Amino acid sequence: MATFKLHAMDASTSSVGLAVQGMTCASCVNRVERALARVPGVVSASVNLATERADVVRRPGQAPTAALLRALDKAGYSGRDLSAADALPPTRAAFGDGTRVLLAALLSLPLALPMLGELFGRHWMLGGWLQLALATPVQFWLGARFYVAGFKALRARTGNMDLLVALGTSAAYGLSLALLLAAPAGAMPPLYFESAAVVITLVLFGKWLELRAKRRTTDAIRALQALRPDTARVQRAGAEVELPTAQLRVGDVVVVRPGERLPADGEIVDGASHVDESLITGESLPVARHVGDRVTGGAINGEGLLHVRATALGAESTLERIVRLVESAQAHKAPIQRLVDRVSALFVPVVLVIAAITWLGWGWATSAWSEGLIHAVSVLVIACPCALGLATPAAIMVGTGAAARHGILIKDAQALELAHAVRTVAFDKTGTLTEGRPGLVALLPAAGFATERALAWAAALQAGSEHPLARAVLQALPDAAARSIAQGVQAMAGRGVVGTVDGHVLRLGSTRWMGELGADTAAWRVQLEALQQQGRTLSWLAEEGSDGRTSVCALFAFGDALKPGAVAAIARLKRMHVRPLLISGDSAGAAQATARALGIDDVRAEVLPGDKAQAVAALRAVPHAGRVAMVGDGINDAPALAAADVGIAMGGTDGAGRAIGTDAAMHAAGVTLLRGDPMLVAHTIELSRRTTAKIHQNLFWAFFYNVVGIPLAAFGLLSPMLAGAAMALSSVSVVSNALLLKRWLPTGAEDTR
Repeated sequence: MATFKLHAMDASTSSVGLAVQGMTCASCVNRVERALARVPGVVSASVNLATERADVVRRPGQAPTAALLRALDKAGYSGRDLSAADALPPTRAAFGDGTRVLLAALLSLPLALPMLGELFGRHWMLGGWLQLALATPVQFWLGARFYVAGFKALRARTGNMDLLVALGTSAAYGLSLALLLAAPAGAMPPLYFESAAVVITLVLFGKWLELRAKRRTTDAIRALQALRPDTARVQRAGAEVELPTAQLRVGDVVVVRPGERLPADGEIVDGASHVDESLITGESLPVARHVGDRVTGGAINGEGLLHVRATALGAESTLERIVRLVESAQAHKAPIQRLVDRVSALFVPVVLVIAAITWLGWGWATSAWSEGLIHAVSVLVIACPCALGLATPAAIMVGTGAAARHGILIKDAQALELAHAVRTVAFDKTGTLTEGRPGLVALLPAAGFATERALAWAAALQAGSEHPLARAVLQALPDAAARSIAQGVQAMAGRGVVGTVDGHVLRLGSTRWMGELGADTAAWRVQLEALQQQGRTLSWLAEEGSDGRTSVCALFAFGDALKPGAVAAIARLKRMHVRPLLISGDSAGAAQATARALGIDDVRAEVLPGDKAQAVAALRAVPHAGRVAMVGDGINDAPALAAADVGIAMGGTDGAGRAIGTDAAMHAAGVTLLRGDPMLVAHTIELSRRTTAKIHQNLFWAFFYNVVGIPLAAFGLLSPMLAGAAMALSSVSVVSNALLLKRWLPTGAEDTR
């Protein structure tokens, strides 16, 4: 079970999440950020329109949450503190909004039907006072939200979408009321009540659809949260007791029956089964787990009964950490969003100026001031700052959710956006492209010396060691009864070990040590050259004779196997026009051999940890080379991960459920892979390209609606009703386009959802 921790925050700051209600467009986002930033002690504030969430970084002891909430209220919005257990702001209930839309439609339909009737030669026009009676509740009751939010925006000396709608529909309603009151008895003046009512109905309908679509952007987090079972069966005082999961304690032994979800991270103390971790790691096939293996809370137990000792609960569990990482990525802004925010800050004032020019221009040019006012209303109504505000965060939210479903954790939106431009991927070797667990690949005994005897002696010398090569020897002779017993074992730093086995003084160590001892290795010259060309790690078993001379008994060769799929992953990157290279601290022979097997042409071997970061920085400095990603899993990779444009930490577990990858690497990286599968690197770049494409598409449509729609409205080519429909459609289309990312599957992968 891999260990995941949130990015360590500067010790001089702390953060708080706030749910913000009342935001409708990108202008609201700017206003909320400015209001929070003005609170003394706030370092930074980031607001996400799609999640209706504000993340505030503050200095310890300053900017209390109460002060932040007062600032929100003063800016015209309401907020609440988000506890760790309620980190995802609940989206407003859609039922109430849907009821308001239905009522508005029922009241507006009789006003709009006469226009449809005229197409068939029918005259269904209602009387002026009846039109007023139908339009008034739509304008001031069902549309009250636009007045409230618009007034708050004016009070804060800014503007938003609600202000545009309130001004536009009020102008149409007010003009119609004035014409009705001034008309002679029995006369029927031109009225525009239907424009005001239908626009409000369409905008309410659009916001309702947008709300439903926005809910789906958080499906990934909700699906992860749903993995937590509500209850658990615990062994206490010799009996099974069913308790709420919240009452579990570290050390409790929980009983998990076949088909049930594991209630906590833990270690199996009894039983064996297959465990389905697909919704957590993206691994489609269940994995075998036995006594001593680690398991993850939220995974589904297969066919066996398991007894699991809880090791991590609540906020410290793997599942909760994954949820927090996904939320963190969805809450942060992509770099491109900063440009959109700057444009949005000017959007509403510019639209108000264009609407005023439209009204004055039509009035002065044609003396048709009433008609000019209606065209100005169309300008106000078609403006779409909400689409601009949703274009980027909606795509980021769906993209990070899709990544999480496939075992890719994006720590921040910047990493997701930058990854699309990666043209070079630098891989660490051990544990990233290889298994990181050397195995014994060859044992060459001296003439007349038995292979079994050499292995038994070597296993005896290595019995108490945790060195990777020692474990490889012991795995080659798993039967402890077949091993001899060593006495007086002593480690020789940088050389090997010495000890006595069955009365023989033995040494097991490096080629260099054998040279120092004067041992003759000439008989293995041909094999030695071949093994060195293959990048094998060599170790010699030698015996010290009674005359003090050392004679070689056997040569051991160790190799680190490539990970399954590593070759395919490198080939996939090449097809994506991404250049892979290898940066390793291993010997040149080992690194070159691994690179040849993988199909990597560029190799940097014998690189120290500090030099890895310099190597990555040098790659970034190459002109026109594109972005550089670094992939690693160890503490020594952390500086290089931080130096890259995109750091990718390889996490996951080995076959026994032991953690792969270190917290240091995961802290330094912008992306964490939940499985030790190199193919996920290609999937990360592919998903980034898809997400960035969606962002660009959304921004294009958001700007397209405004750049095309506003001039058409100003020149009288769009009625207020068509303008309202276009404005509502803009937000819905942007979010719906982003939701198409939910259908993303890695190239060549099966759907594991």
